[in-house]
Amino acid sequence: MDFDFTEEQRLLKESVDRFISDRYEFEQRKTFAKNDTGYAHENWKQFAELGLLAIPFAEEHGGFGGGPIETMIVMEAFGCGLVLEPYFSTIVLGGGLLRHCGSEAQKSELIPKIASGDLRLAFAHGERQSRYDLADVETRAKKSGSGYVLEGEKSLVLNGDSADTLIVSARLSGGQRERGGIGLFLVDANAKGVSRRGYPTQDGLRAAEISLLGVEAPADRVVSEDALPVIERVVDEAIAALAAEAVGAMAEMHALTVDYLKTRKQFGVAIGAFQALQHRAVDMFVALEQARSMAMFATMMSAEDDADMRGRAISAAKVQIGRSAKIVGQGAIQLHGGVGMTMELKVGHYFKRATMIDVLFGDADYHLARLAEAGSLAA
Repeated sequence: MDFDFTEEQRLLKESVDRFISDRYEFEQRKTFAKNDTGYAHENWKQFAELGLLAIPFAEEHGGFGGGPIETMIVMEAFGCGLVLEPYFSTIVLGGGLLRHCGSEAQKSELIPKIASGDLRLAFAHGERQSRYDLADVETRAKKSGSGYVLEGEKSLVLNGDSADTLIVSARLSGGQRERGGIGLFLVDANAKGVSRRGYPTQDGLRAAEISLLGVEAPADRVVSEDALPVIERVVDEAIAALAAEAVGAMAEMHALTVDYLKTRKQFGVAIGAFQALQHRAVDMFVALEQARSMAMFATMMSAEDDADMRGRAISAAKVQIGRSAKIVGQGAIQLHGGVGMTMELKVGHYFKRATMIDVLFGDADYHLARLAEAGSLAA
């Protein structure tokens, strides 16, 4: 199997890596995080100018027709830079839902605005009681004429406080945890009946608690009336993207740690001269490369139409990403010593982000249990 990038993919990687190098120095990132939305609007505009916001969308809708590999390239670079902008929430999650089940009218209307940077999306799905169960939805959609009225609460909506449009899941019928009867709706974030409470997350990004009280969703705002299979597919794609981001963060943690071992002196010599610390750095490198391999596997399998095969592969990748993040992150902090725990040093920020990636859409233990229940990685 050929794992080499095409010429276009290589140019994309060079372009994104250059942007991160030029625009995402650690002190600059701290300044970006202080903005009202938690990120830099000028960076978002540059993402649009570079074509990053159009990558996964079809050309007939104003996109570039890219696939999972292009997304992997971008997300790994973003992991290296600890990017704050809502690429994951808008392009991977919200954009993924539009690509897979939006109507032609909805795609034609919304995707050009997304690609130009004029529309930011947030996927309002998780609820306080649902944890990792994608079918656990209490929010209700009641029929009203040709449309619906939405009532409910959504929790930990990534970048939900700055989004222009929410893609909201709500139950049309059935019990709280039934797989059928879940719909998806486009909701203006400033619509009557929508209230949002934004807050920073532990990794420096932002999320929101969202309340829906009598929110109207006309017929043309209905994305799907049988949405769970699509939600599961998009979440699998999202996990593959997060795996690539985690690899970028782990690579930076390893590089920073090796550099520190070469420069920090104790007893008159660089601490990297001590064999025990060299072995620890090697363990980190092995864990990083295991994660990289599984992230590539997840990227390839994220486009698999067989939901069972795709789910097994994604769970296997999530297990390895979580385990590797723990080995690399703990090693980075411990080898840096007390300074590794300070807010001033960026290695701790990478570990926070890698830890948050582990718990998003199911941590390593959850996905290991899923694999065990399925029997094995292979069908």
